[in-house]
Amino acid sequence: MKRLLALLLGGLGLRALLRRRSPAALGPSPADDLRAKLDETRVEAPAAPEPEAEPPADRRADVHARARAAMDELKED
Repeated sequence: MKRLLALLLGGLGLRALLRRRSPAALGPSPADDLRAKLDETRVEAPAAPEPEAEPPADRRADVHARARAAMDELKED
């Protein structure tokens, strides 16, 4: 009985493996459709200009100035 069950399960596993390996039986892949749509949107989308980066010292100074202003507001309340 155990041999029959093992043989049956092995046969089902082999069948599933063979089905999975044959792409013709599955039809067109949904991933291919999504890739095509993605390529279309990439072509149609205009390239956005990159913003000019501030030097780190300027950004740091701006952050500190905002923090000081916030602290001053808290002290006033």
